[in-house]
Amino acid sequence: MIGYRFTQFIPDKSVNQGSFENLFKIFNQLVLITSGNVSEALQWLNELDKQHQITNDEYGIGDFIEDLKKKGYITEDNEKGEIKLTAKSEQFIRKSALEEIFGKLKKSSKGHHKSHYSGWGDEINTDKRVFEFGDRPEQIAFTESIKNAQINHGLGEFTLTEDDLEVLDNEFKTQSSTVLMIDISHSMILYGEDRITPAKKVAMALSELITKKYPKDTLDLIVFGNDAWQIKIKDLPYLQVGPYHTNTVAGLELAMDLLRRRKTQNKQIFMITDGKPTCLKQGIKYYRNSFGLDRKIINKTLNLATQCRRLHIPITTFMIASDPYLKQFVREFTKANNGNAYYSSLQGLGNLVFEDYRRNRRKYF
Repeated sequence: MIGYRFTQFIPDKSVNQGSFENLFKIFNQLVLITSGNVSEALQWLNELDKQHQITNDEYGIGDFIEDLKKKGYITEDNEKGEIKLTAKSEQFIRKSALEEIFGKLKKSSKGHHKSHYSGWGDEINTDKRVFEFGDRPEQIAFTESIKNAQINHGLGEFTLTEDDLEVLDNEFKTQSSTVLMIDISHSMILYGEDRITPAKKVAMALSELITKKYPKDTLDLIVFGNDAWQIKIKDLPYLQVGPYHTNTVAGLELAMDLLRRRKTQNKQIFMITDGKPTCLKQGIKYYRNSFGLDRKIINKTLNLATQCRRLHIPITTFMIASDPYLKQFVREFTKANNGNAYYSSLQGLGNLVFEDYRRNRRKYF
């Protein structure tokens, strides 16, 4: 009888042990967890080496640090003599996040977004239609056109008329403006679960995707705690959770203000959070309530969701929590905006963000 015999797999520790590439992958993950603190990441790397022997006698952590400097990933060239990441390292981390979350992307053309409107656009698609005055010669589908000529006029003497012509249709390409809101309230690291690191990975992957594949799109990044403020893409690896409440209102107000300045017709807001709104700013004072759903805070938040709907700005909420009363708030918020909501695990967050971004950029709001 033919079959299979299964035995325990014991990996060969010598494979890639002590190589720069192997250590660099681990180092990049540690840098994200430590919010860009290179010294702390290297200390953790040393501890991992003690426990799991990830280096060998030929290549140690000291050699790895020297290679990081030689290759331009870290530098000590600053006033305090601190070890810091370089711009090259920040870009590599974003690229790694993109590959980890979204997979390797196929090359495309100019990187605009498709809409469901056809006509004199920039990209030829696979749909065909009858030739119309003004269509360009390069749009003509010659195989189909010749076939039509043979059907309409016979095979004896080849004749091709305007009525025989078929053309490949064009698609309009739209630009999309996206604001990504990231919750940095204290709850993002509560209960022994690190929720901010996956959120940072998603933000870096999305920024790298838009920068490389859709360069004419815009992505604005916002973090919100007691207040909300805009950050740059290069700041993402260093993002940290603070002792903050969740001022969703401030984040939405800033997002709406940024999108008002954008001249694109496709606008959207992505919000990654793990909790309910618990804070408002009234003048110079803060109104806070972390116990349940505060009617004053919730009503203000829902009002902004309704305003976004009137401005044709859909909000997609990625809730990294599954508490029943939080789902109740998200349902009300989504209904007020007519947007989308996902209750995501940390592992599935990246795929959800990418799929929703890809779907929304095809719409014409």
